[in-house]
Amino acid sequence: MPVQHNEVNVTDLTPYYPLLRNTPLLHAMRDDELDRMMTCFAPRVRRYHKGEFLLLAGYENREVGIVLEGQITAVKNTPDGASVAITQMGPGGLFGDVLSGSREKSPVSVLAESACMAVYLPYNKIVHPCANLHESHCQLLQNLIATISGKYFALDRRVELLICKSLRTRISIWLLDEAERAGSDTFAVSLTRAGLAEYLNCDRSALSRELGRMQREGLLETFRGSFKLLDPERLRAEHQEGMGDKR
Repeated sequence: MPVQHNEVNVTDLTPYYPLLRNTPLLHAMRDDELDRMMTCFAPRVRRYHKGEFLLLAGYENREVGIVLEGQITAVKNTPDGASVAITQMGPGGLFGDVLSGSREKSPVSVLAESACMAVYLPYNKIVHPCANLHESHCQLLQNLIATISGKYFALDRRVELLICKSLRTRISIWLLDEAERAGSDTFAVSLTRAGLAEYLNCDRSALSRELGRMQREGLLETFRGSFKLLDPERLRAEHQEGMGDKR
């Protein structure tokens, strides 16, 4: 990232340990293990205002970022100058982990969807064993590999969603994925309607019309940022039908 601003002096990250150990990278790490890592890595912490960039497309990235507060969005610019939202993350979200292992320039930008704070771990120290970390460093490397593998499959799912011709199919896939992530047919999302339209690569008015039709048909209820799936089986049928049309 070329701009070095908004860095804050946070010497004690222990209040964030419960959040950090719930991330895929630092999964289940004990406090003493996190203490050793924070001492060894000397991570940088930065605050951002809404709309500021955490990472810019076209630049190398050699750090793994973890969202501590707020919301961020990863976007990719299209040849016609538009941008498509790739993913959105809240506290505990991990970014830069896939990019930091390559000398290739980042194809995506990451910006603050709201005021946020992130901690950055240097990739070079993650992949080079440190005697002070002992067995926890081996666990860290295993977690990194598992995280990158998980993101590959998440990307495959995203591609599957975007290549569906039917907007209803895209909406159905997204709703079912969010319900599975929440573990409930009723869930709240941080995406605005405009953000969701961008994520689904469609016009906002078209999205609103389709959601309205789906409500009238008894498939779901929606209120502001909350959704309730009334008939998940029909949504799955919409999904399967749309995938059949795609093939």
